[in-house]
Amino acid sequence: MSVDVSGSTVLITGASAGLGTEFARRFAERGANLVLVARRADRLEELATEIRDKHRVTVTVLPMDLAAPGVAEKLKSELAARDIRIDSLVNNAGFGMHGDFASADLDRMTSAIQLNVTTLVELSHVFLPDLLRGRGLLMNIASSTAYQPVPGMAVYAGTKAFVLHFTEALWAEARGTGLTVLAVSPGPTHTEFFDVVGTQQAAAGHMQTAEQVMKTTFRTLDRRNPPPSVMSGWTNKLSALGPRLGTRRLTALVVSRMLGNVRMRASVEK
Repeated sequence: MSVDVSGSTVLITGASAGLGTEFARRFAERGANLVLVARRADRLEELATEIRDKHRVTVTVLPMDLAAPGVAEKLKSELAARDIRIDSLVNNAGFGMHGDFASADLDRMTSAIQLNVTTLVELSHVFLPDLLRGRGLLMNIASSTAYQPVPGMAVYAGTKAFVLHFTEALWAEARGTGLTVLAVSPGPTHTEFFDVVGTQQAAAGHMQTAEQVMKTTFRTLDRRNPPPSVMSGWTNKLSALGPRLGTRRLTALVVSRMLGNVRMRASVEK
């Protein structure tokens, strides 16, 4: 691996389900101690018990609402009080929604922006001095939606486009520091993500397994010089080429048709 995590401490957000759970298992397999953060304490404790028993590493559970303003500083303070220093950070927490923008719930959309963008940026900034000191890993989970406009998932895709470009910029800034920076873009994956979204209609294209995403991620991290970003799944990589080959108008219309031609239904007062 480009960064040796054995004996170090990896903080994973959104660790109570889906890819976050799998990332926890994989880093523990490689000898990392873990800090697991998410809202559902019971899920975190169950995972922590499994990992401790199987891998004999230290696992700290911190139930928190990561969409709450100021959570990054709160988390940093809590870890300092426990004398825990983070060597690597996996910003995995995030959620999306499906439907037309005009009739969507504004509070839910701004909560998604808070979690997917603001909290991710704040956590990255707050813990960056520790990551640089430990020459560790900063990994942010983007999405295949980051590569094109996605009608029906306008806010979610917009947040993930930010995550992708933000992380790639940090990769360039971190050159020569020893810190590995990587954006991982899964496509549709068999997790609880679409239960939160509320429909499988948003899963255009081939559904991957979490195992496939893990293989892509850790194969990339094992390279001598990892790239700034990686997309999981050949069909997703091919779909990401579309915006480069066609006009932006055509791209938006094609993606819209793939996702069921979501149209604005609510009247907007002037």
